[in-house]
Amino acid sequence: MQADILRVPVGPGAMHVERYGHGGAAVILLHGFGTCNFLWRGVAPEITESGNTAYAIDLFGHGQSDRPLDADYGIAAQADYLDAAMTAMRINRAVIVGVDIGGAIAMRLAANHPDRVEKLVLINTPAFDDLPAKDITRMQRRTAKFAFRLSRGVMGAAPLLEGVLRGSVADPEKMPMKLVARYLAPFVGPDGGNHLLALASAIRGTDLDEEDMRGIEAPSLIVWGEEDKWCEAKLPDRLANTIPNVRLVKLPGVARLVPEESPEHLTDLILDFIKKRAAA
Repeated sequence: MQADILRVPVGPGAMHVERYGHGGAAVILLHGFGTCNFLWRGVAPEITESGNTAYAIDLFGHGQSDRPLDADYGIAAQADYLDAAMTAMRINRAVIVGVDIGGAIAMRLAANHPDRVEKLVLINTPAFDDLPAKDITRMQRRTAKFAFRLSRGVMGAAPLLEGVLRGSVADPEKMPMKLVARYLAPFVGPDGGNHLLALASAIRGTDLDEEDMRGIEAPSLIVWGEEDKWCEAKLPDRLANTIPNVRLVKLPGVARLVPEESPEHLTDLILDFIKKRAAA
């Protein structure tokens, strides 16, 4: 299915959005660190086939969205950009689906703009002491060393991101080199590695506290790939005990990138969640 390509102004620049279909529920799909809206290629068309409209968004500074040098790419800022994008696209309320930090952005939006979020789907979303998750904290601790090497042309974004991507799937066949290259594409060029480091440095745990999560009003679904190596195993249960009106589904044999490893199952869970809540 061919998507409509949108450039949506959000203040300091524009976000790249791919819209699938028209009518039904608006379903906004948010990727996580190191990926882009390409992550949703196996999910967005199926959501549309069920009579809904899917919006696969490149977070600001990611994918094909703008990346101004002086912009804030933290979770709180991204939630504000998403709010502005929804206004520009004339979306009053939506089902917000987020993977990794995309889920943290969705929670921030749900806590601060509850009128925007009809339902919330969180997929392997870091929180509490796991925000940022281990993949980002390792990069943050080594930013100075990496930046020095990048300035000397010793390494590019590939060594920084390849390990994150391969560590985000349980089945290595789900992250072949050609797929790694696809996700690396936005970071090609002399400034790509430094921009990746800037995105990592912007992720702050202080942008989302426990009180924010306790105040979420939207019916919520947590989907958790149990082979996630970047977050603690107890995190999904702690999230489920913090967010009101929530259901937790754990997926064995799957890691963080559930849309890559199990897109059909994930789509079924999302659509079933939408239908049940709509009926209720």
